[in-house]
Amino acid sequence: MTNRGVSSERARPNATEGVKTLLGDPKRAIWKLALPMIAAMSIQTLYNLVDAFWVAGLGADALAGIGFVFPFFFFAMALSNGLGVGTGSALARRIGAQDKAGADNVAVHTVIIMMILAVGYTVPLVVCAEELFIRIGAGTTVSLAVAYGQVVFAGSIFLFFSNVANAILRGEGDAKRAMYAMALGAGLNIFLDPIFIYTLGLGIAGAAWATVLSLAITSLVMLYWLLFKRDTYVSFNFRDFACDRAIVRDLFSVGLPSAAMQLSMSITMLVLNLIIVMVDTTDGVAVYSTGWRVVSMATLPTMGIATAVVPVTGAAYGARVFSRLSIAHLYAIKIGLLLETVIAVITFIFAPQIAAVFTQAEAAARIAPDLTLFLRIICLFYPSISFGMLSSAVFQGTGKGVNALLVTLLRTIILTVLLAVLFAVVFAWGLVGVWWGLVTANIVGALIAFTWVRLYIRGLVKKRS
Repeated sequence: MTNRGVSSERARPNATEGVKTLLGDPKRAIWKLALPMIAAMSIQTLYNLVDAFWVAGLGADALAGIGFVFPFFFFAMALSNGLGVGTGSALARRIGAQDKAGADNVAVHTVIIMMILAVGYTVPLVVCAEELFIRIGAGTTVSLAVAYGQVVFAGSIFLFFSNVANAILRGEGDAKRAMYAMALGAGLNIFLDPIFIYTLGLGIAGAAWATVLSLAITSLVMLYWLLFKRDTYVSFNFRDFACDRAIVRDLFSVGLPSAAMQLSMSITMLVLNLIIVMVDTTDGVAVYSTGWRVVSMATLPTMGIATAVVPVTGAAYGARVFSRLSIAHLYAIKIGLLLETVIAVITFIFAPQIAAVFTQAEAAARIAPDLTLFLRIICLFYPSISFGMLSSAVFQGTGKGVNALLVTLLRTIILTVLLAVLFAVVFAWGLVGVWWGLVTANIVGALIAFTWVRLYIRGLVKKRS
């Protein structure tokens, strides 16, 4: 075996504990990297639920207003997380190939690209917010959507930086500090929400200010870790920066498809909002946006595992030890399947109680029955999540971003929209038809992704042997 397949400290004298984890036993690496991220995502998603609870006190119209902003916020998440996934994959593959200088260069390129994307996102949305919400059917909730949206859009630089910096830490196996950063932001949000919304009387805009301030503080902490404390595996040298087209292509080969994957989800949300308004009212949008927060909470264990699968498989791919890809993939899916099945059962049983949490206010009480039904239908696809999400993570980790994009586009833009229209409009099931379209699309898409990635891994192992 050559040194490229060896993960010893001698072969890698500058290796941090995170790097050693990436190059060790894949099962242990999955657990060690996934658990901190699951914990952080749990706190972050708890914030989303708490935020919905506080905003629900302002009424169903406020929930609907945020629902119209959410796809554009998701757009920013897609761009920054997409770049982050590309970065994590590129870093892990260079770590596996023992290319420290290449890893440093990837990190520098990432920060510069992030700043360009942030400016391009912020300016047009801040300027055109009101016209935008009018055109997508916000109706009587336009003023609420603008009040929330303009603040979030203006502070998006902090969202971009925190997501990219977090991805750099994860890419070099430093899951603990990535967890601390995410937990800090979510914790601050939970604390600041009621103060800004009710104590200071800012209403729905207060929720936005709480989010931006929390992201700003988190960004400052990670800026200190990466650029000033200098104890990470990668280091930054902006003075001698020279654009390397090969690195840009590498980042974009995974980052752009990953961003497009998440953008397709954002576009799907926009289209589903239009379908919902067509077959129901803005109350349906409130149900969807609020219920999807619960879905985000339910799927976070698999999301946390996916953040581990990308660098673990990337490092294995860079070291050309393809058998570890199969071990990491199947092991991760087993864990995800077990966890999501348990969550699905709990959600189905306690759907009325979960819905009640978000409909305490008199103005929001009218959506409680529809929200309960949404939760009981949508939880049926939870067990299939790990097959799709973790298969896409393998494609991303090995630099095959387009493969991950294709299976996601099939699930979101094609299957979800077509089946939602089929069940809601053609079959005349109304709002319930939209929910069944979501469930069916997610199950079918996940099975296709799993089949494809198993064939891909089998081909790599066969070629290596």
